[in-house]
Amino acid sequence: MTIETLPAPLAQAIAQRGYEELTPVQSAVIAEEARGRDLLVSAQTGSGKTVAFGLAMAENLLGATDALPAPARPLALVIAPTRELALQVAKELAWLYAPARGRIATCVGGMNQQVERRSLSAGTHIVVGTPGRLRDHLERGGLLLDNCKVVVLDEADEMLDMGFREDLEEILDAAPPERRTLMFSATMPKGIAELARDYQKDALRLATAGRASAHTDIAYQCVATAPADIEAAVVNLLRFHEPPTALLFCATRDNVRRLHASLTERGFAAVALSGEHSQSERNQALQALRDRRARLCVATDVAARGIDLPGLSLVIHVEVPRDAETLQHRSGRTGRAGAKGTAVLIVPYPARRRVERMLQGAGVKAEWTPVPTLEAIAVQDRTRLLESIGEGIGALDDEDKRLGEELLTRHGVDEIASALVRMHRARLPQAEELVDAGPAPRAERRDSRQGNDAGRGGGGGNDRGGDRGGEGVWFRLDVGRRDNADPRWIIPLLCRRGGVTKPDIGAIRIFPGETMVEIAPDMAERFVVALKRHATRKGNSAEDQIDISPAGGPPQERSAQRPPPQRTLSARPPGGPNSGPRPPQKPPYRGRG
Repeated sequence: MTIETLPAPLAQAIAQRGYEELTPVQSAVIAEEARGRDLLVSAQTGSGKTVAFGLAMAENLLGATDALPAPARPLALVIAPTRELALQVAKELAWLYAPARGRIATCVGGMNQQVERRSLSAGTHIVVGTPGRLRDHLERGGLLLDNCKVVVLDEADEMLDMGFREDLEEILDAAPPERRTLMFSATMPKGIAELARDYQKDALRLATAGRASAHTDIAYQCVATAPADIEAAVVNLLRFHEPPTALLFCATRDNVRRLHASLTERGFAAVALSGEHSQSERNQALQALRDRRARLCVATDVAARGIDLPGLSLVIHVEVPRDAETLQHRSGRTGRAGAKGTAVLIVPYPARRRVERMLQGAGVKAEWTPVPTLEAIAVQDRTRLLESIGEGIGALDDEDKRLGEELLTRHGVDEIASALVRMHRARLPQAEELVDAGPAPRAERRDSRQGNDAGRGGGGGNDRGGDRGGEGVWFRLDVGRRDNADPRWIIPLLCRRGGVTKPDIGAIRIFPGETMVEIAPDMAERFVVALKRHATRKGNSAEDQIDISPAGGPPQERSAQRPPPQRTLSARPPGGPNSGPRPPQKPPYRGRG
C-alpha cells in the first residue's frame, strides 16, 4: 500500500510532513494480509514504528467514512514504558490525526492527575500512557475501555524488563475481548511470546528490519582500555569527535551522577538523565539539549527510552551493554532517518571476549581502534580550527572588517593569528593522558609470553619495556602468573596505589607466585608514602588485598633467597587455556587523583 491509498486524512497529514514513501514497517502493518488482525511486530528504534501503528489502527478508528466520531470514551489505547516515549508517541499521533480532528490524551507519571482526569472525562479518541498511571486511572474509574477497539503495546519487551507485566495484564483484561492487540517489540524474548499467546488471537508475526539493515547508517567502533582509564577514554573520545550532540550510556544512576559531575568539572556542557530525576528536571535537561545549551547527555538505558535528540551523531557505551538487544537499542538513538552516526563501545580488557561474542550475536561488524591520543586530538583540533575560520570568513560584515583593520594597526598578523588560536583552544576541555596506552601488538605479546615461559625455571619474568639497568627501586606484589598477573592491570594499580605515573614505572617481571616492579629512584619515597596511606583506608575488594612492599633488591638477587609464595585471588575465576588476564574486581569508574 502506498501513501495515495491511505485514508484521506492520514494521506494528507503524511504529505504535509514531506514524506514521499512509507518505511518497511509502515508498509507491512497496512498490507492486505495484516488488515483487521492482531500483530506482533519486530521493529528497531528509528524505523518509523510510531507512525506505523498509527496507520494500522486507522481502519478501526476512521471506519468507512474516513472520519472520526465525536470524542467520547477512547477508541484506542497506546501503552509505552517511559514518560518521554509516551509523550513522543502522543506528539506523533497528534500530527498524524490532525486532519481528522483527532483528540489525543496522555496519562503519564509525573504529571497532574486531575488535569489528566478532566481530559479523559471531556472525551478523547486515543489515550497514550505509561502502565502504572494507566492502571491508576483504570482503578479509580477515570479511564473506561469498554469502547476501545485497539490496544497498542510499544516497546513491549522493555515494559516486561521494567516489571510492568502485572499492570499490562490488568489493562488488557479491562479492554473488550474483541479488540485488536498490536505488540511492537525490538526483541522477542519468552515473556513477549507468553503475553502474545494469552492476549492475542491468530496474531500475524512481522519482522520488518533485519539486524544488518538496522545498522547500515551506524559505524561501530570498539576501544579497548584499562579499567582505570575508562573515564579518560570518554574524555578523549569526546574531544576527538567533538560531536554536536552525544549520548553516553551508563548502567546505573550512581555512575550517571559520577560521570556527569566529572565531565561538567572538565568543562563539557552536559546534562544527566536517570531514574532519580524528576519530570521537571528531565524536561529541563532535554530542552537544554534541543537549545544546544548542552551537547552531552549522560543517561541510563531506561531513562533514554523515547529520547529523540536533534543532530545526535555519537553514542558512547561507557559501560558494556548487557546483551545484543541493549546494544542495538542504545546505538539506535543515532543514525536515524538516513543520517550517519557513530557508536563507540569502551571495552575494559577483561571484557573483550564477551563483547566480541555480543557483536557477533548482534550481526555487527565493529572496528577495533585505540583510544584517541593527545597527538591525534591535536591534529583534529587543528583541522577543525582551520575549517571553522574558513567558514567564518564568508560571514564577515563591515564592522568586523573595520575592527580587523584596527587590530592590524596595533599588532602583527602573526600575533593576531596566534591569539585567535589560543582563544579557540582555551574553550576546549583538556584531553587526558592515559595510564595505559593500549595492549601491545600481537607479535610483541607473543614474544613476551615466550620470554615469560623461558623464565619459569629460574629468575626470568616479563619485562614491560626498557629495563633501568638496576638503577630503580624494586617492589614486590604478592600476585603472580598463577593469579593472571598482567601489566595491563598492574600498571594502573601501581599508579593509583602509589601516586605515580606510567613513565615512573620501569621493568615488570612476573613469576609464578609474585611480581617484581621497578620504580624510578626519585619517585620511590613518594611511592612508599602513598602505599602507607592506602593501608590505613584499605577496602574489602580483591584489588585492595594485594600487598605491595619493598623487595630489598633486584629479582636476580632475591630469587635464590626464598621460594615464591603461594597465593590465589578469591576474585579470580579458575584459570584455563582461554581465561586470559583478569584484574581484580573494581568499580567501573575511579577518579585519577
